[in-house]
Amino acid sequence: MGIATGDDAGVYRITPEIALVQTLDFFTPIVDDPYLFGQIAAANSLSDIYAMGGTPITAMNILCYPIKDRDINELGAILRGGADKIAEAGVALVGGHSVEDAEPKYGLSVTGTVHPEHVTTNAGAKPGDVIVLTKPLGTGIITTAAKFEACPPEVLAAACASMATLNKGAAEAMREVGIGLDGVHAATDITGFGLSGHLWQLAKASGLRIELDSASLPLFDEVEGLAAEGNLTRGERLNRDYLGEALTWSPDVSPTRQSVVVDPQTSGGLAIFVAEDRAGELIALLGAAGTLCSAVIGRAVSGQAGIHVR
Repeated sequence: MGIATGDDAGVYRITPEIALVQTLDFFTPIVDDPYLFGQIAAANSLSDIYAMGGTPITAMNILCYPIKDRDINELGAILRGGADKIAEAGVALVGGHSVEDAEPKYGLSVTGTVHPEHVTTNAGAKPGDVIVLTKPLGTGIITTAAKFEACPPEVLAAACASMATLNKGAAEAMREVGIGLDGVHAATDITGFGLSGHLWQLAKASGLRIELDSASLPLFDEVEGLAAEGNLTRGERLNRDYLGEALTWSPDVSPTRQSVVVDPQTSGGLAIFVAEDRAGELIALLGAAGTLCSAVIGRAVSGQAGIHVR
């Protein structure tokens, strides 16, 4: 699996029972606290392996930093945050690379393993699948509000805790249900393209239509109020342009709920496509694994690829 379907990571078979899963991701600070930024960036990078149903095994740091212009202790805190999150995932930090740059950037290149016949590719969804989401939505709106000191501290804290949470438990739950014909069929993690953008990529790759229930979407507290106050991102506009006519809305979906659907996320949850008769089992396992939520947000249906939100 490579770039053809825009999947979350590349997969390369090396034996009949082992494939490598490879990904990388890095970005500029999304929060002021450097240690927390390191944690979030690492969790975000690791998430692509989990989205494929894999287990991360090694990681390498990717770092850009203005070493002559900023406090070396800040750099240490970023790397310590990343290292602690890597250790929490049970992954070996084996190296990395850094360059001097005007703006800090941090992330990971991650290698994992997965069984070649049990990969949650984004091309595997089937009509009738139920979609289960494992983290609340709204981090883009919240962090934008925080930049303008317009976000309640407790709301920002909840979003930061979510972004720093590994999707490890969700991946373990998928594997326990079983990735294959009668269990989990597909998954993707929700990041910069927002819920709608990543589901659109999956709908295209799988050749089906997705129906979302806007009332069932799990949201962080006060996120719609923050959206109503104008705390919207450039990424939202880009995501709307990217989706175009592929994204349609029922008349009663409010503008603020629409904003949440297209809001770019950082280190979001997994959207898991599971056979309807196994959804209850998956939800129970997600709860036991301590995932932040296990909300049924819609389903896959036959039809021309696209997303309709009602």
